[in-house]
Amino acid sequence: MLANKLLAASGGVDTLFVDDVFSAFTYTGTGVARSIVNGIDLAGKGGLVWSKDRSTAEFHNLADTARGATNTIYSNDSRASFVSVNGLTAFNANGYAVGTEGEVNRVNDQLVSWTFRRAPKFFDIVTYTGNGTSNRAISHALGIAPGMLWSKSTSTTGNWNVFHRSATGDLVLNTTAAQTGSRAIMVAASDTTFTVSGVANTNGVTYVAHLYAHDPSAEGIIQCGSAVSTGAGFNVNLGWEPQLVLQKRIDFAGGWQIADTARSMGVSSGGLLQPQSSASEISSASNTINANGFYSGSDGTNIYLAIRRPNKPPTLGTQVYNAIARSGNSTITNITGVGFAPDMAIVTPRSSVPSMQGFTIDRLRGVDRVLYTSGINGEVAGAGFFPAPFMGMNGITIGSDGGGNGINTSGITVLNSFFKRAPGVFDVVAYSGTGANSTQAHNLQIAPELWIIKKRNEALAWVVGSTGILATRFLTLNESDGVSTNATMWNSTFPSSTVFSLGTNVRVNEGAGYNYVAYLFATKAGISKVGSYTGNGSSQTINAGFTTGARFILIKRTESTGDWYVWDTVRGIVAGNDPHLSLNTTAAEVTTDDSIDPHTSGFIVNQLAATNINVSAGTYIYLSFA
Repeated sequence: MLANKLLAASGGVDTLFVDDVFSAFTYTGTGVARSIVNGIDLAGKGGLVWSKDRSTAEFHNLADTARGATNTIYSNDSRASFVSVNGLTAFNANGYAVGTEGEVNRVNDQLVSWTFRRAPKFFDIVTYTGNGTSNRAISHALGIAPGMLWSKSTSTTGNWNVFHRSATGDLVLNTTAAQTGSRAIMVAASDTTFTVSGVANTNGVTYVAHLYAHDPSAEGIIQCGSAVSTGAGFNVNLGWEPQLVLQKRIDFAGGWQIADTARSMGVSSGGLLQPQSSASEISSASNTINANGFYSGSDGTNIYLAIRRPNKPPTLGTQVYNAIARSGNSTITNITGVGFAPDMAIVTPRSSVPSMQGFTIDRLRGVDRVLYTSGINGEVAGAGFFPAPFMGMNGITIGSDGGGNGINTSGITVLNSFFKRAPGVFDVVAYSGTGANSTQAHNLQIAPELWIIKKRNEALAWVVGSTGILATRFLTLNESDGVSTNATMWNSTFPSSTVFSLGTNVRVNEGAGYNYVAYLFATKAGISKVGSYTGNGSSQTINAGFTTGARFILIKRTESTGDWYVWDTVRGIVAGNDPHLSLNTTAAEVTTDDSIDPHTSGFIVNQLAATNINVSAGTYIYLSFA
């Protein structure tokens, strides 16, 4: 089963999911000793923490469990390992701890860490003492040939010597140099050993080696490869969407580059850092990602290391959905307490103000890019709605005036609904149109049952497909209309577990130069439910397969007109009046009717003229989260 391969790891048999062995984690420095909780077991399994200040020119700080938490080395420097008592201070079962050192915790600076846990077919650490012999073979525990490995002398000054499976010569991590003519230092690697010579095996010198696997299997979560550009960049098909790409041009001098989705690598610009340089982060669009891999604008011959996006199936609804209701304060604010790193949010004003509209944001499209749910507008970017650092590990950053939309004006109440991409539940896909019948890959791992698409760079209506209506029909998110028939929307084909189908309709698939975003939802037992029902004219229980009731409910009437109504437990799903919003309008929240009641299996719908969500013989689709 995809991403569910059993591997023998330290401590016993382990199910290898990306979420358990890798974390790209952003945070704001406090200058006070603290723990960074990223969910990676370093105390029990071992691993590496690589930290970098994004705001200030600072060293790349690397600490690993083989040498001890306080023993620091820099990727952008040749000095030996040294003790830093205020840098990284401890490895924990759910992350690590840092002290007051500015490199890892400078007050108010934005920082990032990349944590690699030791695991077969992913990452290993080896320490050794040089013996001066040529072509020395050293054992490792990856269980597969390394795709990339770095060796660094820890007792003396020396470069970071790099082996990459796709390079014919040696490379150096702490310089911009092109590869050498042949491998003479990091010579070879196999499933069980790697071979070193020369300065990577000087007699009496101690070394540490970090080994990164290459696993191109369907279950693999890391790949190391190469690509050649002829002047227009290049595309890499990994078979999955990456969350991190480390890259270097090797036929010409040039810096190493590292980008990740935690720092807004997506389909627009994101943050770039260079492992050989202390420079602060720059914004760049040189690396963008898609559902199958990534694009790079680099020239020449390039090598890369790519790590798959999080792929661990959720076990609780709270891991993939949460909502926070708040009042504006007219200041730049970090909204926290989501409980996970959100990938998409629906932000909906609860007051009726002419300039205020609800909209979506998502990590994939990048910083400060919104799409209004109640209108046909194209994507609005750079208005100050959500400035950097944008989407963090536990919430979002909102601008002082919400980009003039008023969503953070003092006293205005707003609902923020957060969703996390997860197998079997929810996915986001950004794509470019082709103008021809085609399919687009997704990473939901099962067939979507509800899909919502918006053209980003032109004013056209939202389009919604559902397995609750025919594959030749669609709904419109920004309107109250019932279903319409158009075989060119989905090419008369329902989605599969790997792709969704597009016809030639311009709302979903106009030719080159037109960009789209798709939000895909599916049913996962006990967590989410996409369903349909027929009204009975009074009250009925909608069994969503939950045990503690629905926390989020979206309902749309399909055979006739009806709003896209939203209820949630943050504002109240009770045995009385329940506040609701309509995604397709700018109307204020309605608090005066009892259309919904709670039920442990899902929810109860009551027929009231105010919403008409249970009209006799009426047909409805719904989306709910436990």
